[in-house]
Amino acid sequence: MTRTEIRPGLHYVGVNDRTKTLFEGLWPLPSGVSYNSYLLIDEQVALIDTVDACYTDTFLAKIAEILGERKVDYLIVNHMEPDHSASIAALRRAYPDVKIVGNAKTLPMIEGYYGITEGTVKVNEGDTLCIGKRTLVFYMIPMVHWPETMVTYSPEEQVVFSGDAFGTFGALDGGITDRELDTTRYWDEMYRYYANIVGKYGSPVQKALAKLSSLPVRTICSTHGPVWIDHTEKVIGLYDRMSRYDADPGVVIAYGSMYGNNARLAERIARELARKGVSQIVVYDLSRSHASYVLRDVFKYDTLIVGSPTYNGNLFPPVESLLRDLEHRCIPHRYFGCFGSFTWAGTAVRKLTEFVSAMGWELMGEPIEMKQGYTPEKGDACLPLVDAVAERLGKKS
Repeated sequence: MTRTEIRPGLHYVGVNDRTKTLFEGLWPLPSGVSYNSYLLIDEQVALIDTVDACYTDTFLAKIAEILGERKVDYLIVNHMEPDHSASIAALRRAYPDVKIVGNAKTLPMIEGYYGITEGTVKVNEGDTLCIGKRTLVFYMIPMVHWPETMVTYSPEEQVVFSGDAFGTFGALDGGITDRELDTTRYWDEMYRYYANIVGKYGSPVQKALAKLSSLPVRTICSTHGPVWIDHTEKVIGLYDRMSRYDADPGVVIAYGSMYGNNARLAERIARELARKGVSQIVVYDLSRSHASYVLRDVFKYDTLIVGSPTYNGNLFPPVESLLRDLEHRCIPHRYFGCFGSFTWAGTAVRKLTEFVSAMGWELMGEPIEMKQGYTPEKGDACLPLVDAVAERLGKKS
């Protein structure tokens, strides 16, 4: 039998997806993604969450390999997104007597998605389920990041089954826990996962963290990414920081450029910042770089500089799309600079200043508006912006 035991009686039965290229049809998956599910075996057997429908057969085979002739007594549904719930109907067919446990918002979703209304158990905040020597306690964490989301906690094991909270992109390469894996790449993927999927819901995440803060946690079993044992404090601290929209000093430069003029100005800004001693700079051409990575870095760093040509009397479409993504994440505070270009009628800079005003962010320097082609002399207009950003970051010439 393949070793799946995280600790005695707790088994991993999740799967890796290395074929899907876009998560939710939106976000790149260069290293795949895992769909995590867990078996807790005691006098009764509890299964926590299921997996994407593409992997139902593999999932059921893993359960059968561990349980043999035993049945699954309870299915705990922490989160109803189909990448975690789509195998519910197949599980009920395989184990007809399984009781499906969810809260008042979960159970109607199970009916709506899978037509299941019988054999369910509704739980409320703080309710418990005894499966033998272990007890499961249920805590509601609505809007992290769906309204029905809850976590399941085992006080005897000090394990929290956290749903999508504390998740990351990236398949699991052989290991299951952070003790078995090189976790280096998962930290940036946790940032990207949070920024892409959970980013709008900072306040609900803060409420969830406060609710769970009194629980001793030795292990975090999320639905995506590694099982966290040695890094639980770091993981919780990172989610706390991201949900407060706190960020490191650094500059993200994101621009659109049709014919290279804005690109040259973006490179000039980056170079002048480096000359001032700013070392944490990331530059994105939005025609080539997916917004997924830009959003990640806007959550990591506190300053964003955006450039756009005027296009059909508006912003360049990839720039406009990025700004809408940022608006939807309700980020309350960042420092912002902007630049734009036009040939006969400029609109981009006005749109960018309207954006920063609507977001309530702090505008750094004067917006830079470039008519027609780039020249070094026109590029000099970026120097006040560079000086303002460098001074705020404590850098000097």
